Amino acid sequence: MDRKLILEDGSEFLGMGFGEKKDTVCEIVFNTSMAGYQEILSDPSYTDQAVVMSYPLIGNYGIAAEDFESRRISPTALIVRDLCENPSNFRSTCSISELLEENHIPGLCGIDTRKLVRRIRDKGTGRGLITDAALPLEEGLRIIGDTEVPHDAVKRCSSRKIWYSRTSNPRFQVVVIDCGMKSNIVRMLNRNHCNVTIVPYDARSEEILALSPDGVLVSNGPGDPVDVPEVIETLRGLRGKCPIFGICLGHQLLALSCGAKTYKLHFGHRGGNHPVKDLRTGRIEVTSQNHSYAVDEDSLRGTGLTASHINLLDSTVEGLYSEKEKLLSVQFHPESAPGPQDSTHLFAEFTELMEKEREVRKCQSGQTSEGYWS
Repeated sequence: MDRKLILEDGSEFLGMGFGEKKDTVCEIVFNTSMAGYQEILSDPSYTDQAVVMSYPLIGNYGIAAEDFESRRISPTALIVRDLCENPSNFRSTCSISELLEENHIPGLCGIDTRKLVRRIRDKGTGRGLITDAALPLEEGLRIIGDTEVPHDAVKRCSSRKIWYSRTSNPRFQVVVIDCGMKSNIVRMLNRNHCNVTIVPYDARSEEILALSPDGVLVSNGPGDPVDVPEVIETLRGLRGKCPIFGICLGHQLLALSCGAKTYKLHFGHRGGNHPVKDLRTGRIEVTSQNHSYAVDEDSLRGTGLTASHINLLDSTVEGLYSEKEKLLSVQFHPESAPGPQDSTHLFAEFTELMEKEREVRKCQSGQTSEGYWS
């Protein structure tokens, strides 16, 4: 028992260190997924956070080179109950401990994660320090208090330049605003016959429109949405000019661009087992989620946005749409990775939105397609 976690409320959890042995201060959050730890570790939305896995056994199938969701390991730290150092999987190339050590990320195992998750659930998310077991509590609390909360997570996660992902027989051209994007979003767009152009988070609306997109997707990402005014301003310049699809942070940013408000959840939604109801169809889907903030439903009045999905656990807004401005957004992750596949149809819904917009423009120019009026 050489390492420990100190929470800002004075709680201490003694355990064993793995990965990089270094001290770090970050927000402590928990994830309820039973699998998919590699995708979680490579999800940029976890930047500046230590992830507590509520499922006890982590690492048993190792790390596979094909399963990363980004090129970097995003969480500041990983906290688990039982760590498997000898994975059994023909696809595995290394263990979690080796992956964290290679990327200079600290880990903590052997603690009572059930107790820690309950504390976060009851008292809300807060900051903590992973440090040496011998560090006095008073010194640890001083370090936490003296460490500033970062507000530039999206800037650190976003692409530095424009890049492309093309597919065979494309039907649509989509621009993705990268706020900390997961790779499976691009893969799902490619599968739905979209050529994709990925632009940095601070790309201006004029630059995006100059690419002549059939639609724009605003990706997931870390942190508080009000910390990214550049994207909010860009979305204001894009609204009504082409269909827009927002995912997770993109959903929140789209709401802010329309005049709605967001707020921080008590402990957030993280895991692949959140039931969400589609208010348009009555269908209930099990979804994959990862976010700390939500859209205030009362603030939607006068914005032109309508709630399309609702979380059945706490009744928070999980989706928005505007038929007039061709907007569609969801708080959860329809691309999964990890998680259930219930919501992948939303990518097809986005392509249908682009197809309808294309037909409207043809009609306006007098070039109606065969069968359009039927």
